[in-house]
Amino acid sequence: MARLADYFVLVAFGPHPRGSGEGQGQILQRFPEKDWEDNPFPQGIELFCQPSGWQLCPERNPPTFFVAVLTDINSERHYCACLTFWEPVEPTQEELCARDAAERDEEADEGGPGALPPPTPSPPGQLFAPKTLVLVSRLDHVEVFRNSLGLIYTIHVEGLNVGLENVVGNLLTCVIPLAGGSQRTISLGAGDRQVIQTPLADSLPVSRCSVALLFRQLGITNVLSLFCAALTEHKVLFLSRSYQRLSDACRGLLALLFPLRYSFTYVPILPAQLLEVLSTPTPFIIGVNAAFQAEAQELLDVIVADLDGGTVTVPECVHIPPLPEPLQSQTHSILSMVLDPELELADLAFPPPTTSISSLKMQDKELRAVFLRLFAQLLQGYRWCLHMVRIHPEPVIRFHKVAFLGQRGLVEDDFLMKVLEGMAFAGFVSERGVPYRPTDLFDELVAHEVARMRADENHPQRVLRHVKELAEQLYKNENPYPAVAMHKVQRPGEASHLRRAPRPFPRLDEGMVQWIVDQATAKMQGAPPAVKAEKRTTVPSGPPMTAIVERTGGLHGNSARRLEVVRNCISYVFEGKMLEAKKLLPAVLRALKGRAARRCLAQELHLHVQQNRAVLDHQQFDFVVRMMNCCLQDCTSLDEHGIAAALLPLVTAFCRKLSPGVTQFAYSCVQEHVVWSTPQFWEAMFYGDVQTHIRALYLEPAEDRDSFSVYQLLSTPPCLPRLPRSSGPLRLCDPLHSL
Repeated sequence: MARLADYFVLVAFGPHPRGSGEGQGQILQRFPEKDWEDNPFPQGIELFCQPSGWQLCPERNPPTFFVAVLTDINSERHYCACLTFWEPVEPTQEELCARDAAERDEEADEGGPGALPPPTPSPPGQLFAPKTLVLVSRLDHVEVFRNSLGLIYTIHVEGLNVGLENVVGNLLTCVIPLAGGSQRTISLGAGDRQVIQTPLADSLPVSRCSVALLFRQLGITNVLSLFCAALTEHKVLFLSRSYQRLSDACRGLLALLFPLRYSFTYVPILPAQLLEVLSTPTPFIIGVNAAFQAEAQELLDVIVADLDGGTVTVPECVHIPPLPEPLQSQTHSILSMVLDPELELADLAFPPPTTSISSLKMQDKELRAVFLRLFAQLLQGYRWCLHMVRIHPEPVIRFHKVAFLGQRGLVEDDFLMKVLEGMAFAGFVSERGVPYRPTDLFDELVAHEVARMRADENHPQRVLRHVKELAEQLYKNENPYPAVAMHKVQRPGEASHLRRAPRPFPRLDEGMVQWIVDQATAKMQGAPPAVKAEKRTTVPSGPPMTAIVERTGGLHGNSARRLEVVRNCISYVFEGKMLEAKKLLPAVLRALKGRAARRCLAQELHLHVQQNRAVLDHQQFDFVVRMMNCCLQDCTSLDEHGIAAALLPLVTAFCRKLSPGVTQFAYSCVQEHVVWSTPQFWEAMFYGDVQTHIRALYLEPAEDRDSFSVYQLLSTPPCLPRLPRSSGPLRLCDPLHSL
């Protein structure tokens, strides 16, 4: 449970230089006053109420509403809902005296009292000053904020017989659930009724229609560019004349990044007084009013997205790596089917009846489902590359980045390499690498839908069907009760802002508001604490890396005939049929260019190791070493997995006798390769060796052959025995998975 609103603030146009229409925001009242000193941003709210600056206006504008986002020193986001209206500025006594003196001086200049009186000048035009009602909350309920502030404004402008103090006090004491699909009906005491629904899973972002609006404003290609730019930690700047559009665009971009969380500067609405923030060297996602576009053009390393014009400008010095193929083209095609379902039927001679287009809210979820599938394809198998290191007081989860890339043949992919090195993915590993936690839609997708997505790649209709299924789940997460009663909130009459208000917005009775807050707080103290129920479970691992189809296997990796040649050659070597082995050796060396053949070689050599040492004759030793060197010559410094790891125990096992008492091991002939010089490789091998000992402690040989994962053992609730505290070096690290 949490309070709907943390603070209510009334901000008005402050003192300004004489003759100038500019000024500064001045906080008139804030509730509750007791907690304000602990507010992490007490001096910043007035800047965000009027991001373009506090200015007088010659005409009365209609009320405006937008939501700004502030991040405190603890990296927690606070949502500041701002409703601004305009009130006439009454001239001060000093201004009236100055005006009378100016008229008398002008009369004297015209010839004194006997002169003809000049024409009566028209009175100066009436000016209007902005005044803002602000709600500050840690919760994200935009529509409820809009209705609540709109109700307070309606009571004032329509002169309703309702105490504003009661409405504000009820707003500050309203408590709602955080998540879990709960439904709560609230009333602020003005004949209103508002229904609040919490999402089923708080880990899934709430996007409403922001993603669909972002695609409508910028198009598929531009949004994909912004998506890749945000993932690879570039600076993204949104421009628009609408503050609400800026907020929605930033929200939509963050929703597309799920399951990753953006961890850099995030300011959907940046005030004009803080434009120097755009020169920061760190990545950001920021929104700025289009009136300050000239300042944005001076930035050389910022990607500018103009929401009003529908363009994205990428500076020449900025390189945005695209998605790896074929995911780039597949994602673009699926997005086209979602946004324009009639595109596939445009060239048909006899097109079927027009297909129905999804509503904006459902289209928003379909677009998010496309990116959810994309992340599932990008990160499939990631749990098999996790290690839990216990050399620190608190366990540390480590992701074996190069093993992940190497197993999928994407070591040289610029996009995925930068994503895995970024702060967002580091947070992803820390948050989602835990083996026992609440799961969500992404976990189920990675664990159980990988095979389906691979099978549907060449069937657009099946892909679209899967997208719609995921969209239904995303929609249900945001709207667990679709048939819920509508809001009932009184709104001001048409053109009410043009009517002269009977009086300025009144100053609220601080004592009464604080009394209402204190009464509600006293009642809450007697209530039992609300405990958030979390359904924790073992996170499914999904298919192992070996089950993922490699994208770069090529002809050699898919040829069963070449694998058979490798097996036959090794058999001939260990059977002593050196002539037959010599005939097959050139074909084997060509086959070892493929990853599958190299893996086959390592497996076959393991079968011939007896008692951790295999003494070979000179010809056998030369053949084995030559094949090992052929496998390792293509391993780079990043290849700290797979073949090099599999050959490591073999190079210390195979040997030959040079003379009595002198033994030469295979590692002395293969130690010049680059892969052996990287500390990461030996660190990974240490983790693998510890895992071997752990498996020997807890698993029977039959279970080990069935590939029972240590990850599953360690992530099971405490009904199974843990590692003994006296196990010495075995407590140093617990690899979650074997390489």
